[in-house]
Amino acid sequence: MTIIHESDVPEISHPGRFMRWLASEDSLIANHLSCCVIRVLPGEAVRPAHSHPQSEELIYIITGNGKVMIEGEVGEVKAGSAILFEQGKVHMLKNTGDIEMKVICFFAPATNIDNYKMFEGIEFPE
Repeated sequence: MTIIHESDVPEISHPGRFMRWLASEDSLIANHLSCCVIRVLPGEAVRPAHSHPQSEELIYIITGNGKVMIEGEVGEVKAGSAILFEQGKVHMLKNTGDIEMKVICFFAPATNIDNYKMFEGIEFPE
């Protein structure tokens, strides 16, 4: 049966967030997507800015609020917001609230952090 609980998946610390890969080569193995849950602490931004050269990403904010940057354009997000990061678009997410932000991230086709393209010189616009 293809059911897991996020607490059964190891949490990995990356700059600005904690990740649990729910659908990946190490957990639920899906044919066409990958999926992770991230936690972003208040005041933190997912770093560095990055893109997904071979995938698009859809994120859904479960809890918290903040801002998202896509190709230099900034928008407000909150619980219930869905955001599409088109393939190859540089993006970042920042928690501007006072509670932990929890986000689920879907990638199609499947990817992992080794396939991210990083942009170390880009900071989140203030």
